[in-house]
Amino acid sequence: MLDSLISPGLWVCYVLIGLALVASVGMPLVNAIKHPADLLKSVIGIIAIVVLFGVAYALSDDTVSARYAAMGGDALGSKLIGAGLITFYVALFIAAILAIVSLVRDIINN
Repeated sequence: MLDSLISPGLWVCYVLIGLALVASVGMPLVNAIKHPADLLKSVIGIIAIVVLFGVAYALSDDTVSARYAAMGGDALGSKLIGAGLITFYVALFIAAILAIVSLVRDIINN
């Protein structure tokens, strides 16, 4: 009895997840076609993140520790991990500064 209810339920979930995926990808594309200026803002943001990661990659160290090497790590992996950490820290710092600036601006305006 229970098996006969599980299989159709799974298919319904698969269909609903597929519809959600199509909507989550399709609606921003429709919005981007209707409002190309908003698309430009998104492209600028993506370029800024890529540039930030590029700078972080250039600054990161490719030193491989003995423990990391024993787990199969190499210099490229170490450099990518370092770049990801630097990117995260810089983005976190920028977000914190912007949150504080927004709070102060709201206090001053009200």
